[in-house]
Amino acid sequence: MAILFDMDKRIFYLHTKNSTYQMQADKHGYLLHLYYGKRLDAPMDYMLTFFDRGFSGNPYDADRDRTYSPDVLPQEFPVLGTGDYRNVAFKVREDNGCYGCDLRYEGFRISEGKYALPGLPAVYAEKADTLEILLKDARLGLEVYLMYGVIEENDIITRSVRVENVSGSRVYLEKVSGACLDFLYGQYDLITFYGRHAMERNLQRMEIGHGRQSVGSSRGCSSHQYNPFVILADAHATESMGECYGASFVYSGNFSAEAEKDQFGQTRFVMGLSEEQFSYPLSKGECFYAPEVILSYSGEGLNTLSDHFHQCVKKHICRGRYRDQIRPVLVNSWEACYFDFDGDAIVELAEQAAELGVEMVVLDDGWFGHREDDNSSLGDWEVNERKLGCTLAQLSQRIQEKGVRFGLWIEPEMVSEDSDLYRNHPEWAIAIPGKKPVRARNQLVLDFANPIVVQYIYEKISAVLKQARIDYIKWDMNRSLSDIYSGNTKEQGKVLYDYMLGVYSLLERLTTEFPDILWEGCSGGGGRFDMGMLYYTPQIWCSDNTDAIDRVYIQYGTSFGYPLTAMGSHVSAVPNHQTGRVTDLGTRGVAAMTGAFGYELDLRKLTDVEKNQVREQVARYKQVAPLLYDGRYYRLSNPFQEEFGAWIVVDREKKTALLSVVLLERHGNMPVIYVKLQGLSSDAKYREQDTGRVFSGAALMAYGMPITLKYGEYQSCQILLEKIESN
Repeated sequence: MAILFDMDKRIFYLHTKNSTYQMQADKHGYLLHLYYGKRLDAPMDYMLTFFDRGFSGNPYDADRDRTYSPDVLPQEFPVLGTGDYRNVAFKVREDNGCYGCDLRYEGFRISEGKYALPGLPAVYAEKADTLEILLKDARLGLEVYLMYGVIEENDIITRSVRVENVSGSRVYLEKVSGACLDFLYGQYDLITFYGRHAMERNLQRMEIGHGRQSVGSSRGCSSHQYNPFVILADAHATESMGECYGASFVYSGNFSAEAEKDQFGQTRFVMGLSEEQFSYPLSKGECFYAPEVILSYSGEGLNTLSDHFHQCVKKHICRGRYRDQIRPVLVNSWEACYFDFDGDAIVELAEQAAELGVEMVVLDDGWFGHREDDNSSLGDWEVNERKLGCTLAQLSQRIQEKGVRFGLWIEPEMVSEDSDLYRNHPEWAIAIPGKKPVRARNQLVLDFANPIVVQYIYEKISAVLKQARIDYIKWDMNRSLSDIYSGNTKEQGKVLYDYMLGVYSLLERLTTEFPDILWEGCSGGGGRFDMGMLYYTPQIWCSDNTDAIDRVYIQYGTSFGYPLTAMGSHVSAVPNHQTGRVTDLGTRGVAAMTGAFGYELDLRKLTDVEKNQVREQVARYKQVAPLLYDGRYYRLSNPFQEEFGAWIVVDREKKTALLSVVLLERHGNMPVIYVKLQGLSSDAKYREQDTGRVFSGAALMAYGMPITLKYGEYQSCQILLEKIESN
């Protein structure tokens, strides 16, 4: 069993393959966090110290013992109202306006299997164990269950919280965090991933100092600006050495991740729902589930930590038919046609795709309502047969007769003011009565906190999906939420959370009813790139920015918490439509082959030379796709600090490796680029497939490989290495 309990010391042990997590229910009933780190069996309660600290309060039942204070001791689930003045994980407001929760240990239950969260995405596993610890506030009649899932083989520990009101008085949950970690000492850096639309997940590493450092979102989605994946790393940790801890929030709405060094040099990290516009009412008999946090520890640096999360996503987050399948190479019509297309144009694109080996054509925005630009028709999910010149079924059949699969773009959470849906049901849009709403892209957000709205959209989208054979859906979301108000409730503090439950319920119904469709998430590209969406959509459009050079930075940051299989990544036209940059077609292919590979351009406009290059790229991708999907990924450079981006994927048996290098800057008389490889077998030799050169695995990892690139800007290379089997 991965979970053990020491009855004498009341210490819980959560063991994974390489880590241990410890906590203790102490003599006063407080649940103290003892340890999280390298696997060990020794009890760590000896690390607790007790002193009379000035201005650190003492619980009443400590009597005259002034050395005991929650303000100093490491807490497993710190609560506002116990005398712990640091950042807390849980805040409750009583009906009379008071804040005074005091949770004490009541008991526990250990069971085989992984807990589930009704209505919420969560890690699943066939082989896992669950620990539930009950904390109770007898005065409020509030029961809080701390839930821990342990996936031993993958070094994953999950945390969530269930809150039950068993009293007769209503309370309001004003902060519910899925996880808290307390470290007694040490100097840690906080690694976060910031950005903006079309330039997401840039790495930022900052020393955790005194005072609170936080990232989060109040936009109604996890956001382009900050990703709900963060790392706490020892100040000296690198890609290949040192201790680090990752935390990923399995949720697609507002979140908060906060780190704080306290007055005594202790570090606290809290991750969970954002407090902004959150005040969730809980009456007698009602229950609330906090979204899950995935935790993992590595004592071998950041690359190992990333691999833990990559494996978790591929095996325990993504579901469905395409979880383990290599995704089809597709071409999306957006940058090829934008809104200017008819059915014949899409069929011509499919014909060209078939000739080049591309396996799917996706019809993007503009196929429904009377939509000729982005100012109308969202919500009117009726096929514009006049524009297509045929029915959707006929278009699908014509495309598939070319030997190519067919996909569609949708944006089901939105409504245009210029739409029949809005004219008939303006009350279904999220807007504050009497206030002119904030617009974005001339569209509003549908009230998915209202089950009636969700049901209507389900009926409309499912009707479209039943009209034709559709193999792929791109689910987009192109604005942030504002003017939060739902006519479905008097409690506006619950709307944002209930909105996400509505989104998840629709995703669950559609992905279950149409299991053969490949679903891709999108929110203006990477605005909702999180574990919550990956539970329903096994890949996410990584960014609306398809520029190959910018993508090296974007995909570098994304790789810390998410695998290559999750990243939708395409070769686009030049000059690039977002940056105006011109890059070599080969470099665009190398950058895009980091993710779920495809094209975002008009294949009909390529020259014969370019068409041959596309054929070669598609063939190369199909050759290496098993490696990219199942292999281990290593970052070999930091593009934010170096003039090149380099990465390698090595299969788990260390027989094959694909090295990719992209030059990000070009200067006169440049020095040679040397790249140290990782993940190879040190006692083996490797042959480069294209040139036949032979290298020592030990030498490549110890001293590196010189990279010779062609003259010109933004050049690249891709080297396939194969282990030479000894006779």
